Amino acid sequence: MAGVVRTVCGDVDAEAIGRIVLHEHLLFDLVRPGQRNGIGSPPITMANRWQVDYRSNENPRNARQLDPEVAAGELAAFAADGGALLVDQSTFGIGRNPEGQRRASVAAGVHVVAAAGTYVADYLDAETLVLDVAALTERFVAEVETGLDGTAVCAGLIGEIGCSWPIHPFEQRALVAAAQASRRTGATISVHPGRHVQAPFEIVRILEAAGADLSRCVICHMDRTYPDGEGVRALLETGVCVEWDFFGIEQSHYWMGEAELPTDLGRLHLIKALFDEGWGERIVVSHDICTCTRMTHLGGHGYGHLLRNGPTLMRRAGLTPDRVEQLLRHNPLRLLTLSPG
Repeated sequence: MAGVVRTVCGDVDAEAIGRIVLHEHLLFDLVRPGQRNGIGSPPITMANRWQVDYRSNENPRNARQLDPEVAAGELAAFAADGGALLVDQSTFGIGRNPEGQRRASVAAGVHVVAAAGTYVADYLDAETLVLDVAALTERFVAEVETGLDGTAVCAGLIGEIGCSWPIHPFEQRALVAAAQASRRTGATISVHPGRHVQAPFEIVRILEAAGADLSRCVICHMDRTYPDGEGVRALLETGVCVEWDFFGIEQSHYWMGEAELPTDLGRLHLIKALFDEGWGERIVVSHDICTCTRMTHLGGHGYGHLLRNGPTLMRRAGLTPDRVEQLLRHNPLRLLTLSPG
């Protein structure tokens, strides 16, 4: 894989990078802005962590992880499972901390890629919400080429750009800016769609009209948007990449809606069928860890679950070794390798 990947510690030769998780959150604050002044919920302990995890959005403490030392420990566990690079898709608005990411990366000896861009409008300040496309484009380009949030730490991916349903006017401008910034920097775009089956298609329409290279655009959260796979093929036909990023979540209760989420093996059966149909190069997988109870220090599966347990399940689903490597290394590496122009 010729080219470079832009990490928080600088550019790295793509060929030197091993297995990757493309969509995670290492340092984050997903507590609703109106609840951030005081987290009065009980601390998470080993005695209550299962219940907190099961109803993950009810304890605000579960949605915040701001400690670089905790992040370094989780990265070390990821490395022990064979992980080489983790992408922290915490964009502006949800606790992005580029210096903290760099500190954790250095401490653990694991590559980390940071994210340019903005999250959903509900998490943004008034000053950001009035920015036009031109201002957002320059901002996103600078985040990739100069540094994030006043630091010299650069992003290597644009997104996850947060979108609601119906899409907010600011979010539409952010998508257009992401398309323009992607063309100028060569960075791939990742998008969090609103919770509606038409949301990904509206996002694709906006990105395509703005001139984005759809083969370098990833639409996240297939697990909750199309739990049974219905709709994924039509989305792939538009030219984008699709991402199953809830690996490790295997329970009946989905705390953000009424979707009946697939199990890990169910996800892999869907993915195997798409590989057989020729879509394999545009499928990516990850965990989207954004709660503390999914981390190893609180008894969770951690960032290494797909590397530690995934290959066995992938073989059970009928995926050949070359397809396993495609999911765990080649596909994410292609997307992270900068491709200017």
